[in-house]
Amino acid sequence: MGRERFTVETDERTTVVDITDHVADAIPPEADGTCTVFVRHTTVGVTVNEAESRLLGDLAESLVGLIDDDGWKHDALDGNADAHVRAMLVGPDVTVPVTEGSLDLGTWQSVLLAECDGPRERAVDVRY
Repeated sequence: MGRERFTVETDERTTVVDITDHVADAIPPEADGTCTVFVRHTTVGVTVNEAESRLLGDLAESLVGLIDDDGWKHDALDGNADAHVRAMLVGPDVTVPVTEGSLDLGTWQSVLLAECDGPRERAVDVRY
């Protein structure tokens, strides 16, 4: 089993970024089985969905619309409870099948990073 790590710079408080190419680059050509994409942060998540630019914006806006920005007890500590709740809805990991070093994603599927507390630099682990 191997592991690669890459970083992603986000430029907005809540945004969705296509990281498929970064994940694919982390997989060696001989890999077969699955890879797990995992983020070591509590205010960002990863998912699989379509990476069409308008949809990425819609996904980010829907996370904001689902969870109120303020009124949370945790906000007394650092003001980002909304980001924690949003990231929890997305989840910290996805598992993707791999064949001969290639991600076995569907035609319209991409690996997406959902930033909920940016802008920040985020570390993403890929285990295969």
